[in-house]
Amino acid sequence: MLAEGTTAPDFELPNQDGDTVALSDFDDQHVVVYFYPRADTPGCTTEACDFRDNWERYEDAGVPVLGVSDDPVEDLAAFREKYDLPFDLLSDADGEVATAYDSFGERDVMGDVMDVTFRNTYVVGPDGSIAAAFEGVDPEGHADEVLAAIE
Repeated sequence: MLAEGTTAPDFELPNQDGDTVALSDFDDQHVVVYFYPRADTPGCTTEACDFRDNWERYEDAGVPVLGVSDDPVEDLAAFREKYDLPFDLLSDADGEVATAYDSFGERDVMGDVMDVTFRNTYVVGPDGSIAAAFEGVDPEGHADEVLAAIE
């Protein structure tokens, strides 16, 4: 995990619509960058829907949310539409951004060792540094936990 107070690695990734989203687009505000393994799987759906169900609170706080996985853009578009997610999902196809955030690597998945995105969340502060970090999060109730750390 990246330590609180360190500079958040900047990135540019395509969102579910193929448009480029950069961390620098959110200078001077808090932004949640959450990494998840796979779109439309049980844990990832729970986590995404938790952010969706708390979206009004995030909007009121002026805090954008970015979900990042190694899914292709097309899968992200379908996932976002299926669950009516109001925030951008970003495709980190090669895991480069997740690696920079210590959120990508080998895991044993049902007996196979695979490269996967880890379920970690970062709050990047207005100054571009890591304001809070959550490792191996429980998807249920995580949106409350993140918002509490920002407030």
